[in-house]
Amino acid sequence: MSHPLLTAPIGPSLLRLAGPTTGLMVVQIFVAIAETWIVARLGIESLAGFVLVVPFMVLMLNTANGGMGGAVAAALARALGAGRRDDANALVLHALVLAFGFAAVFMALGWTVVPTLFVEMGGSGGTLGRALVFSNLWFAAAVLAWPSAFLSALLRGAGDSLRPSHIGLMTAATYVVLSAGLALGAGAWPGLGIAGLAIAAIVATALSTLMLWRIVRRGGLGFVPVFAGVRLQRRLFGEILHVGLLGSVSTLTASLTATLVTGLVGSFGTAALAGYGIAMRLEFMLAPLAFGIGTGLTTLVGTAAGAQDWQRAIRVAWTGGLIAFAAIGAIGWTVALLPGTWSRIFASDPVVIAASVACITRVAPFYCLFGLGLTLNFASQGAGHMAAPFSASILRMVVATAGGWLLVERLGWGLTGVFDAIAASLVVYGLLIAGALLFRPWGSKIASS
Repeated sequence: MSHPLLTAPIGPSLLRLAGPTTGLMVVQIFVAIAETWIVARLGIESLAGFVLVVPFMVLMLNTANGGMGGAVAAALARALGAGRRDDANALVLHALVLAFGFAAVFMALGWTVVPTLFVEMGGSGGTLGRALVFSNLWFAAAVLAWPSAFLSALLRGAGDSLRPSHIGLMTAATYVVLSAGLALGAGAWPGLGIAGLAIAAIVATALSTLMLWRIVRRGGLGFVPVFAGVRLQRRLFGEILHVGLLGSVSTLTASLTATLVTGLVGSFGTAALAGYGIAMRLEFMLAPLAFGIGTGLTTLVGTAAGAQDWQRAIRVAWTGGLIAFAAIGAIGWTVALLPGTWSRIFASDPVVIAASVACITRVAPFYCLFGLGLTLNFASQGAGHMAAPFSASILRMVVATAGGWLLVERLGWGLTGVFDAIAASLVVYGLLIAGALLFRPWGSKIASS
């Protein structure tokens, strides 16, 4: 019996699958704005310390939800599209085993390696102290965040994005309320400072994990998972890891890029670092929109790929990619035309605002290509073809970091040289992924070789 997603109209199917997740990502944008506002109220050292942690937060969350989570969703979608029901059941257990394994790795890295990197990125004094307080608590939530991400991915891979989005909405609201109360205090109670945000994240993630597991255990995947008699198989781990590791390397290079660029900006002082953090917060807010659209592409493309319907898979990918290009581009250009308005939401210091405006005006106009490339990256996960996104992420890192260093150290362009290199890296990233799909489409002999 053919899977219903193989014959349903592409537009309505993409809207049904991507709509709830994209809606949740819009909410997450406002959550990120609220989060930044709360941290800014704690002072410039807390804001700068938070900026140091953000690249590592993004690394873990994007790896869990995007790199590996997308691979989990794609593996289940391909199994269901091909009618492999036993494999679909077994993939649930394999995904959970991997979730706890990755959680342990990221907890260990967060408590050992990351603090050293804060120093290399320019963190010192009160800024470093606040970064460490937040980071040590936040990475403790990895044991909850990874299973939550994979359970949500399994539901999306089965074609259900609505219930994970409902749960995400509830936990987002819980996080904002708890963050404000715990960080800033209430009445005569002064609050816990930046540690309050991390504690709020732990509570919200725990609620999300419990609710998602309840849905899966009650047949939310279209079947009730049965683990009795299921053997752990290298083949099924490979279905996830083959795509997930390449996707995670792409995520790693993106976070490494952000870390290295943050280090370049940090050499210009705390105010420049805070201004850069405000400006680049826009990218961290726009990426979830691409994620929302991309998750729908992962499921639709994965189902078509499982059935070997490559023509449909490619049509789905371009439909979602062009939607992201237009939507994210519109937001990027709007903020680029009003950079001061955006910057003053979070800061009043004129030096901080000047650094933020300089970054926004150079980088934001090219977020359209960033959105196109990122959504096609998720589509590539569904197809099981990750070579182009992997190459694009490596080249993006080289252009942003080595290019930024050359413009600053050799050509003397100063802080704006870093921002120009970031803009160039977005152009390279988007055009390379889109060009690969255009000239070497999935299913062709050259793409399959």
